[in-house]
Order: sequence, then structure tokens, then C-alpha cells
Amino acid sequence: MASTNGAHPRLHCVVHPLLKVHLTRLRDQGTPPSAFRDALDVASGLLVAAALQDLELIDQPIHTPLQATVGQALARPLAFVPILRAGLGMLAAAQRLAPDAAVWHLGLYRDEATLQPVTYYSKLPKSELTASTVVVLDPMLATAGSALAALELLQIAGAKHLKVIALVASPEGLSQLAAAFPDVAVTVAAVDERLTGPGDPWPSGYIIPGLGDAGDRQFGTG
Repeated sequence: MASTNGAHPRLHCVVHPLLKVHLTRLRDQGTPPSAFRDALDVASGLLVAAALQDLELIDQPIHTPLQATVGQALARPLAFVPILRAGLGMLAAAQRLAPDAAVWHLGLYRDEATLQPVTYYSKLPKSELTASTVVVLDPMLATAGSALAALELLQIAGAKHLKVIALVASPEGLSQLAAAFPDVAVTVAAVDERLTGPGDPWPSGYIIPGLGDAGDRQFGTG
């Protein structure tokens, strides 16, 4: 089951007991990188399955060992766009569910002084994405700067059917997405309290309670 939240008109916050368990492991600062990656993988599979449950299908005639019948195939191609580097931890789960999907990597990082996204890698095709359902994978929607930049780049490349999947979002980030991309479906495991700011003992722009830096925690670089 999924619930909606007023922070974004097309927000779906997935409610599943196993997702809550794995999200707890991801939040726990004592979870080592290997266990963090495992929990991220399982949680991502649950989120991707929920986010893609509205994909359109077409009939596909096939033959079983016994007789002819009609199955289903996707009505349009599917493409995953993990935002490097943290989004890589969500990709394997997505590919297990849709092994024929195209994968287009986007390299973005957040300038810690300005909190603005900086693009360092992008080789998006100029026309292939127009007919595809394109899914952005990024564990954290904090300021949403990376997601906004990714969606802008994808629209420039011709993508029209866009989705965003994240583990944890802030209300501030969702508001930014709602203002710029109200028609893009956003699927998350949780909407947290707020972003850090002046007066907090941590750097600005981190989600509270959050789970820290998802890239550092995956790869043991924090």
C-alpha cells in the first residue's frame, strides 16, 4: 500500500513492513557498509516495484508448452537513470525487476558551499528517451538539487514520461520538486522532518533524521 503527502501532488510514500525494517537499518549509524548496501538493495526493490505498478501494458501473443495464449509486455521502453554515485546502490534491484531496461548514468555532486548541483558526467541520448518511461534513482531528496538538475537534463534530452524514486525526502526538497515538476511522480520510503540549517551542529542541507551521506555509507568513505 502507498500513501500520499501534500508536499508534492504526485508523491507516493510506500507503506510496507519490510521497507520500514530495512529503512531502520539504513538509518542506524552502526550499520556497516556491506549491510548498508544490502539493506539499500532490498529497500530499492520494494520502492521500484511500487513506483512502476502503473506501467502501461500491451497484449503479447505467446505459446506455452500446451497452447497459444496472450501475455503482456510493456507498452513503452523503460530506462533507469541512477545519479552517481549514491544512485548506483539502487540500480541492481531495479535491473532485477526490469532486466531489459536501458541504463543512463548521470554524474552530479552537490557543491557544499552553495548546495547547488554540479554536473560532471552526462551522455544522455538526444532522442531515444522520448518514448521511454524514465526513472531517476537517487537515495536522498534533500534540497532536491540533484533530482531537479537530472530532470532538467532529461527533459532537454527529450524525456516526457518521468519518475523519481528515493529512499528519504525532506519537505523542503519535495516543495522544490513540486514547484518545478508537479507532474513527475515521486516515490519514497519516508518524508523526514526537515533539512539542517543555521544553528544546527551539522552542515547545512542534510536531512533530519535522515541516514547521513548515502554515498559515503555505501562505500565506506565517510
